[in-house]
Amino acid sequence: MTIAATAAVFRQAGAPPTIEPITLEEPRADEVQVAIRGVGVCHTDMVMRDGHLPIPMPVVLGHEGAGVVTAVGAAVTGLSHGDHVILSFMSCNQCISCDEHQPAYCHNWVPLNFFGARADGSTSLTDAAGAPVHSHIFGQSSFASHALVNQRNVIKVDKDLPIELLGPLGCGIQTGAGAVLNSCKVRAGSSVAIIGTGAVGLSAVMAAKIAGARTIVAIDINDARIALARELGATHGFRADAGTYVEHAAAADCPVGFDYIIDTTGITDLVNQAIMALAPRGEIAMVGAYASGTPVSADPTHIMSGGRVIRGVVEGSADPQSFIPQLLQCYREGRFPFDRLVEFFDFENIVAAIEAGETGQVIKPILRLP
Repeated sequence: MTIAATAAVFRQAGAPPTIEPITLEEPRADEVQVAIRGVGVCHTDMVMRDGHLPIPMPVVLGHEGAGVVTAVGAAVTGLSHGDHVILSFMSCNQCISCDEHQPAYCHNWVPLNFFGARADGSTSLTDAAGAPVHSHIFGQSSFASHALVNQRNVIKVDKDLPIELLGPLGCGIQTGAGAVLNSCKVRAGSSVAIIGTGAVGLSAVMAAKIAGARTIVAIDINDARIALARELGATHGFRADAGTYVEHAAAADCPVGFDYIIDTTGITDLVNQAIMALAPRGEIAMVGAYASGTPVSADPTHIMSGGRVIRGVVEGSADPQSFIPQLLQCYREGRFPFDRLVEFFDFENIVAAIEAGETGQVIKPILRLP
């Protein structure tokens, strides 16, 4: 049966959402209905809101959801009513990337995560007037009291964990940590610079410490964020406007450059500058939401002669089914305290939560639902 729910509906590019009653379809055979308890606000949500990605409207955004299973489709296995779950991105399970446990690079990534519909083009939501509302953003559309997701999106977690906290593991947190642990496979004893100390960057800092990096440098223009990065494991913290990246490397006792650089800013100008601070065989991971058409440029001799690597990273190259449990184990052990990044807002205060995230007042806003 369909159910009555509530959602934040975005009806116009660049405009704030409105909280509206919606109707949610019953689960199809491979789908799971989830009552959302917490959902993170991610920068990518704002990129979609502003029309910089091919998102149709009206739409329910939100892609860092976590909650409790309330119904399952007939073909769903391993999940049942009452289970606590984290939601992550959607993948096809049919392409070579999915076959090789690299769903973040699914060949059908864009339509499955950005087109506002299931793979067959259908949406699961209607508004109070009976008009369709686009759903299945990142396979979930979790800025809502309930979400309908494919079982591939769902990661079951232990019930003793605070479910309202866990949603950001499905995107932003796993992106930063995965860039270090999965994409670059940072070596113990190496040097890592993280440009930008938002939720993604600070997750990368914590992951670099887990990886055993000798030198972890946090670079930002926000002194409070730099100080937090130092508390979370950075060995050095520099203001981005206090020198070049080459100078920052020298100040961190890395005279030939950094072994790894993680850029979380999405600003290609900074990437172009940072490339010059890579050590021989160094890698720079591009993790941010970069504007289409902004070129990355590098001296080819600098890249070739040192065996340097420019690497694109989506979702931390993670397979959420295995990687999120790894992060949760580190959290239990006190080695990945991502809870220090968050601040909770009531769901009806979504506009204030978005503003707090966009202005930098809060690192990771989470909307909490009763």
